[in-house]
Amino acid sequence: MIQQNARGFGAELLDVHRLRLVESAAPRLAPEERLAMNRVWNDLVRANPSFFDGPVLVCAGTHREGPQDLVISWARTTFRHFALRRVPGSTSWLPSFFVAVLQPADDGRLLVGRMSNSTAAPGRWQLPGGSLEPPPDGEPLDMNALHRHAARELIEETGIDTRPDDLAFWNVTRAGNGSIGVLFRAPALPAAHLRERFAAATAAEHAQGREPELDRMALIHSTDQLPDLVGPHADYLEPIVRRYAEDGGAGVSI
Repeated sequence: MIQQNARGFGAELLDVHRLRLVESAAPRLAPEERLAMNRVWNDLVRANPSFFDGPVLVCAGTHREGPQDLVISWARTTFRHFALRRVPGSTSWLPSFFVAVLQPADDGRLLVGRMSNSTAAPGRWQLPGGSLEPPPDGEPLDMNALHRHAARELIEETGIDTRPDDLAFWNVTRAGNGSIGVLFRAPALPAAHLRERFAAATAAEHAQGREPELDRMALIHSTDQLPDLVGPHADYLEPIVRRYAEDGGAGVSI
């Protein structure tokens, strides 16, 4: 059984074959907690003006409907909500709900990227991806929407343009803080092409006076290479790379 809003556990893969996504009510905060959240958020923005309080989804809970079936409850909020993680004693914050993409090279290595100084986790190595945003009015949040969001994150962060339909559902991860990530596998591409597209994407961002979300990429084939990536790692990265290496990148399909 997956615990609701689990925190403080090690990152893991949940071995999910089917997903059902259910909208929940937005988190309700006590007045004093909202004040504390706003105070922390304002401090963060002063330190890093690139932070933007845009719409985002959070994970309100998970439960199993079968051995390999998972229900994810999600709620609408804004990025400001994540400042609650830094409020001592806060129990109202909800973990992230994100997508990430396993992008293999044709030699079997996997692309990982380092978060730039403009992000909330500077220097952290992770897969391309990001927090989910609310669907447009009248549109459902379903697997098709997750495919589209994953494809958009991939091209924005790496310059690799992949059709949403060409992304295969791979698995679901739960990070140590309870955040839930839906993982997709992209078609393998030549390593030289991956490096070329990444270099072009970062150059285009710099030309526009912006710092790219990922400022460096690497290709790795096993967890033995993770120590070579200087800096912190997303805690979900190690179990994903291990499973990827064990099964050759094969996953499940929805």
